[in-house]
Amino acid sequence: HFYKRISGIIITTMVLEQDRNSRQATNKRPLYNEQEEDMVDSDDSGTAQSSTSKENTDPSKRKKGKVKGPRPNGRLSYKCMGFWREDHNQPLFGVAVNTHLGPDDTNGEQPVVFATVGFNRVTIYQCEEEGVRLLQCYADPDSEENFYTCAWSYDSETNKPLLAAAGARGIVRLFSPATMNCIRHFVGHGNAINEVKFHPTDPNLLLSVSKDHALRLWNVKTEHNIAIFGGVEGHRDEVLGADFNMTGTKIISCGMDHSLKVWRFDTDSIKEAIELSYTHDTVLTKKAFPTELCHFPDFSTRDIHRNYVDCCKWFGDFVLSKSCENSIVCWKPGTLENEGTAEKGNENKTTVIHKLEFKDCEIWFVRFSLDASEKVLALGNQNGKIYVWDLDVADPGSIRHSLLSHPKCTTAVRQTSLSRDGQVLISVCDDGTIWRWDKTN
Repeated sequence: HFYKRISGIIITTMVLEQDRNSRQATNKRPLYNEQEEDMVDSDDSGTAQSSTSKENTDPSKRKKGKVKGPRPNGRLSYKCMGFWREDHNQPLFGVAVNTHLGPDDTNGEQPVVFATVGFNRVTIYQCEEEGVRLLQCYADPDSEENFYTCAWSYDSETNKPLLAAAGARGIVRLFSPATMNCIRHFVGHGNAINEVKFHPTDPNLLLSVSKDHALRLWNVKTEHNIAIFGGVEGHRDEVLGADFNMTGTKIISCGMDHSLKVWRFDTDSIKEAIELSYTHDTVLTKKAFPTELCHFPDFSTRDIHRNYVDCCKWFGDFVLSKSCENSIVCWKPGTLENEGTAEKGNENKTTVIHKLEFKDCEIWFVRFSLDASEKVLALGNQNGKIYVWDLDVADPGSIRHSLLSHPKCTTAVRQTSLSRDGQVLISVCDDGTIWRWDKTN
């Protein structure tokens, strides 16, 4: 089901007409009158036009995106490089830049390759000098699938990239862009999957979080379901997000039950289960893998937010989390002094460090992103604007945001993703558009 970018093969229309008609649009969106480019055949050189219509082909006619606010005093500046529309007219819920890629052989620079997910599509693009180029597109055989999330990793033996994606059907799909195949799929969740995340130090460990109230850990190499986080003291409603800390010893998770939970990933039982997942052979032993059940988080709180918590990320030992309350909260489990989180008497205490305020982000399932060095934070809102904060400051009080806006970007920005060096910002919207912003200062 990959549409291949090779000379002589026509890029087909990405979705069958009857599928499009049978699926009702999830929300009404403004229609633009620009002429959409026709699908084109790939020429002899093997370069094919993206089947996403490029809305602003002529650079001279391109409306420049604007960044509000003065440039100095620590604000970042970005320029809109263009936007492209996928042909299914459904919301794009997720975007992820592949930060694992090494330098390119030709120019020694790291290429910016990213994936978008929405409707029954997983699409891979590469940033060119002036725009983006379509590399591959996967359409799920089930037109009822709706992908919500994706994450990049790599094969530990061949170093080739791997891409995981999941959504409404609760199945994790693992793609190998090198062979243009869906190489594995993981079934176990009882409902939709809202986020997938790879472990920071072991590229084979994948965490998925679900509407079934649980988090699951998978070994993508051996296909074993290593552990399930949930149950007795787990989430009481949909889990919407999760993140590993930089060393991969802790998980933070958040959900519709307004709670944030910290799960230990360095316990002996988890370490042993991970080790066993590499050696256990279900055929030889005639036994299913003994999945580890983790019912008890190390820490849990409902004091930070009063609504669905739809995004959380570690920021050193601190946590950044957001709800639909127009602020990202930087906080710490326990008190400022204590190292761990489970001190007696301080068990569920939290310390709020700082709040980053913004406007018009009162819908849920809008997720922020950090660059690899945790210096830049980006979040879109429901009106198509993007807030970018420079976190590389001595005092949290001096953090300022830049506001990225464009007259044609008017629907909710569901997710943003930054290139490894923070130079390129990609965002995806409810009207099926992809936006590229490049740093100018």
